[in-house]
Amino acid sequence: MFARKILVVEDEKILASNIRKSLQKLGYSVSEIAKSGEEAIKKVAETQPNLVLIDICLAGEIDGMHVADIIQNNLHVPVVYLTERSEYKTLHKNQLSEPFSYIVKPFIESDLHFVIEMALYKHQSKKILHEEKQRLAAIINSMGCAVIVTYVNGCIQMMNPIAELITGWKQSEAFGKDLVEVVNLVDKDVGETIESLATHVIEAGEIFNFPENCTLITKDGKEIAIRDNVAPIRDQNGNITGAVLVFQDITKRKQTEAQLIRNAFYDGLTGLPNRVLFLDRLKQAIERSKRRSDYHFAVLFLDLDGFKEINDRFGHGIGDDFLVAIARRLESCLRSGDTVARFGGDEFTVLLEDIKDVTEATNVAKRIQDSLRLPLHFNGHQLSTTASIGITWNFSNYQEPATVLRDADIAMYRAKRQGKATYAIFS
Repeated sequence: MFARKILVVEDEKILASNIRKSLQKLGYSVSEIAKSGEEAIKKVAETQPNLVLIDICLAGEIDGMHVADIIQNNLHVPVVYLTERSEYKTLHKNQLSEPFSYIVKPFIESDLHFVIEMALYKHQSKKILHEEKQRLAAIINSMGCAVIVTYVNGCIQMMNPIAELITGWKQSEAFGKDLVEVVNLVDKDVGETIESLATHVIEAGEIFNFPENCTLITKDGKEIAIRDNVAPIRDQNGNITGAVLVFQDITKRKQTEAQLIRNAFYDGLTGLPNRVLFLDRLKQAIERSKRRSDYHFAVLFLDLDGFKEINDRFGHGIGDDFLVAIARRLESCLRSGDTVARFGGDEFTVLLEDIKDVTEATNVAKRIQDSLRLPLHFNGHQLSTTASIGITWNFSNYQEPATVLRDADIAMYRAKRQGKATYAIFS
């Protein structure tokens, strides 16, 4: 094992020589002695000793305390001060309050050995702790999700770059602020702010998972959908020392989910509900009518008259545009709680909920016919249409959506046989 190098900084020649002999006797290596602060800084940079033993009162422009600060903070070498008892009591008591940072002259070799070993041990421990903190910070900063750490009082201790990016707050701005000032969370399902996040977790000692529709309000007011949780941080003894908030921006995932839902339940051309969604809403209406004797609904089945001729004459492009325009016309004829769906091709269905009698359904059918007769303009062409409409309502206590649609379809074909551009009621 190599002897650890110690640089002695002492301007009294005889004292410096005696210290060197004592150190060598204790098994340390002392290759050089510096007589001034300027020389000490230079030799530390050149020889990189394991420790510097420095007299507080040095000759020269820089005193020992200042030199020691430079060596410890800039060159990262541990320092042990040499001081007279009178100096310690008067000038340097505050600076030398840290244990094992000094030794008072005159001293015995065993005390010198003990102070040096403790100083080396402390330095090594601090170095290991610093490296562990750096390693932990590197891990946290490399994570693909946002991480925010708080103290036990709920104030922010650190944020990783992803957390800065998502929240819009820099760590330097957020440090020491209460978590709720920086991380403003809203539960969109109930429209309420999630208060005292870190405090709740620290007091309860349990992980808090964000609600399904949790939204983060960023520093500039932007809303971002996030997921994950807040957990208490415990030391080796199980004591809670703070909280760690881990979350991800799931905006793109939410958009993808919404698009998948839209693809599954809405018509890609017109944006209207499709057959699947219409049948589901019709099923709910049937169940509602079973529970409530005063609840009535009606279904209208529409088939556009002459749409095939429009497609054949003007092409599918204009045909598609025509269907989109018709969809908007149909929507304008209904109440907000009613449903119009594209069933396929040029067929549409309408669900009218909570009506008094079938007269309300026939009034809607008339309104639809009047709306469809108004001309539409596409590429210089004026187009209009009518519809054959079949109507049924829950007078016969329907049990299944398919039965309702069958009867409405029968009524629609009856309307077509009557000369189109009209409606017929199933009976």
